[in-house]
Amino acid sequence: MNVRARIMGALIAAATLIVAGLITAPPASSAQLTEVTGFGTNPTNLRMHLYVPDGVGTRPPLLVAVHYCTGSGPAFYSGTEFASLADRHKFIIIYPSATRSGSCFDVSSPQALRHDGGSDPVGIVSMVRYVQQRYGTDPDRTFVTGASSGAMMTNVLLGDYPDVFKAGAAFAGVPFACFATTDGSMWNSACANGQVSKTPQQWGDLVRGAYPGYSGPRPRMQVWHGTADGTLQYPNFQEEIKQWTNVHGLSQTPSSTDQPQSGWTRTRYGGTGTMAPVEGISLQGVGHNVPTSGMAAAAIAFFGLDQGGGTPTPTPTPTPTPTPTPTPTPGTGACRVTYTMNTWNTGFTAAVTVTNTGTTQLTSWALAFTLPAGQSVTSAWNATVSPASGQVTARNVSYNGTVAPGASASFGFQATHTGNTSKPSAFTLNGATCT
Repeated sequence: MNVRARIMGALIAAATLIVAGLITAPPASSAQLTEVTGFGTNPTNLRMHLYVPDGVGTRPPLLVAVHYCTGSGPAFYSGTEFASLADRHKFIIIYPSATRSGSCFDVSSPQALRHDGGSDPVGIVSMVRYVQQRYGTDPDRTFVTGASSGAMMTNVLLGDYPDVFKAGAAFAGVPFACFATTDGSMWNSACANGQVSKTPQQWGDLVRGAYPGYSGPRPRMQVWHGTADGTLQYPNFQEEIKQWTNVHGLSQTPSSTDQPQSGWTRTRYGGTGTMAPVEGISLQGVGHNVPTSGMAAAAIAFFGLDQGGGTPTPTPTPTPTPTPTPTPTPGTGACRVTYTMNTWNTGFTAAVTVTNTGTTQLTSWALAFTLPAGQSVTSAWNATVSPASGQVTARNVSYNGTVAPGASASFGFQATHTGNTSKPSAFTLNGATCT
């Protein structure tokens, strides 16, 4: 009990810091947060608050935003930027509130870890169904996010209700069923301390076992974790990735890796676009407070809620914004290049694949191309790229110089731009023109 009390105390002390990490601006709208009662089956007497922005159109998207221990729905509303993002992008938000001592959500009991099993997940899904019926929200654009206890609940809801939620974003949480207990306790010290490690198959089986017989698409998942988290230890980050890549039938080898902000390392699995099936963001040196700005906006982009109505498909095949474009016009070169960009306001990442279409094995390679005006490389992986702008050359690193006929080598880089997000018009590999 002393160990549990100490860790619970740390979780509660950290809870107030979590909000600080997500704050950017209070909602600027005449819309008001409203409490809703009588919304349906609610076995644990959760409270429900609802935010409907001004000017919401027909079939709007719906987001469930789940608070941390000691928090509440209204606190999560006022302390995060989700409501102001809802004003901008016109989606509705449900803010559930836990009412038990400590205001943590049940992510531990056998009832909570089973489809329609009872406890908090049932009450939250009742809220969702109430809003779907009352406001005609789009069931294909229903999402969930949360911090700490809310992040754990995000994992639970995606496992219990893959038919309801299309994607989730968990800030400093643990995998589905990691916190499971059978003694009535709601705290699992081994999981909190990062001591629960399973194979991807074992983690995936726990999710699949929550809803036996379900064979439909699985929700996409975005997970965030600070490397210095002392409350829900950092190893839980990789365990979540193991779980959700297995659920989607994906390799644990990232499709892309980049650093969208200083201290952020982002890995995507099953795709390289904004709405990949699984995405992980590791925050260097960050504790349980997850204090980096822009995180809520990144979650909204992962959901596709910033695209004015685009509906991502929650399957292992992502729907990335960019499409690979081979350049230039096919010729007689012995190489082929695909170049995929993922852009944002002042920067972009590029994923480049070079295929050896000739009959001779390459023992080293140098890919030359000209970056459009205003673009400048800031970092690269699986290749060295120099100079930073203008006519640049990407050269292999020690482990990927050999490329057999018909095989490929891939690399990527991050760059800034001043408004020009065009792609290079031509490539040469070891001096030969590529298609």
